[in-house]
Amino acid sequence: MVLLVSGALVVFSYALLWRGGVADRAIVKRDGKTVIELSLNSARKARVEGPLGTTVIEVQPGRARVFSDPGPRQYCVQQGWLTRAGAVAICAPNHLTLQLNGRNADNADYDSLNY
Repeated sequence: MVLLVSGALVVFSYALLWRGGVADRAIVKRDGKTVIELSLNSARKARVEGPLGTTVIEVQPGRARVFSDPGPRQYCVQQGWLTRAGAVAICAPNHLTLQLNGRNADNADYDSLNY
């Protein structure tokens, strides 16, 4: 009974607190610098060179993924389709990241404030 209630609480909390919004663009960075920005409005593939070779990024309407990467373990390929703003796939051996950006559901400009 306790496990059932705990599981329901976790699912409810995730749905309530996760506020990743709709993504509208994919940003590919190499060594922290943006090398390409892709709209998520139309299907296409982009090739990005890294130290190990070519990483292929696939974009479909509303989502993006690392289609292929020369890295040995393929973690970023196994990440699959990214669909929410803030989602990231990291191809560490090839020094590349794929990140989806967009506005969150509340249209907030900041997720935290410092003063």
